Amino acid sequence: MLSPYKSPIERAWFWTHRSLCALVLLFLILPVLVIIPLSFNSGSFLVYPLQGFSLRWYADFFTSAEWVRALTNSLIVAPAATVLAMIFGTLASIGLTRGEFRGKALVMSLLISPMVAPVVIVGVASYLFFAPLGLGNSFISLILVHAVLGVPFVIITVSATLQGFNYNLVRAAASLGATPLTAFRRVTLPLIAPGVISGALFAFATSFDEVVVTLFLAGPEQATLPRQMFSGIRENLSPTIAAAATLLIGFSIVMLLTLEWLRGRSEKLRTSMPE
Repeated sequence: MLSPYKSPIERAWFWTHRSLCALVLLFLILPVLVIIPLSFNSGSFLVYPLQGFSLRWYADFFTSAEWVRALTNSLIVAPAATVLAMIFGTLASIGLTRGEFRGKALVMSLLISPMVAPVVIVGVASYLFFAPLGLGNSFISLILVHAVLGVPFVIITVSATLQGFNYNLVRAAASLGATPLTAFRRVTLPLIAPGVISGALFAFATSFDEVVVTLFLAGPEQATLPRQMFSGIRENLSPTIAAAATLLIGFSIVMLLTLEWLRGRSEKLRTSMPE
């Protein structure tokens, strides 16, 4: 990259700023990347130097009954929680964006409060609420709480998409005889779909990565992948954890690339939308 500045001081600041940014990025990413080579180590310990190259820990991950059950549970809880968060978050965003009423800011603050509240408080409160109902160790309680944690992300992304939405399109659909539900399904939803999908991806990542709430609400049969990793670190430190972490890193990269693609698509839709 060529510097756009011409004076020596401006050029020096230009490269100094980018060098500092690169160092900070390296500081944040390096601890994550260190775990990837360890997942291919043929030895039984998470140590450097590597003793050899092997895929034994990936084979152990996909053949172990405990790890497969944990992965299956995560793939049950996260999609279900994502669907609930996507539905309720989208409806709440539309209501908050179009409606004008007293206490609107308070309602918005309450809806996004799970994002800023300490997760351990959410976990304790959820346990005290569901345990008397006999739902302490069940998928139902786990899915509901994970959905609550994902709703704020859907609200924020969909609300941002609705800021540039042209409601004259909905009025035009109504003038042509479309019902409110038809106008939402045929006009509103396709235009805000990038924001909805982005929020759903954030909600999915939040649910898939959640461990604190799972420790309170899930029993051995409902243990998710993050909880299994947490238990493995405490009880039996195995390189299989490194293999699981590497798979999650790859999954996160795919999600980030998808979000970036959706962001670009949302920008194109916003710029091409008629006034």
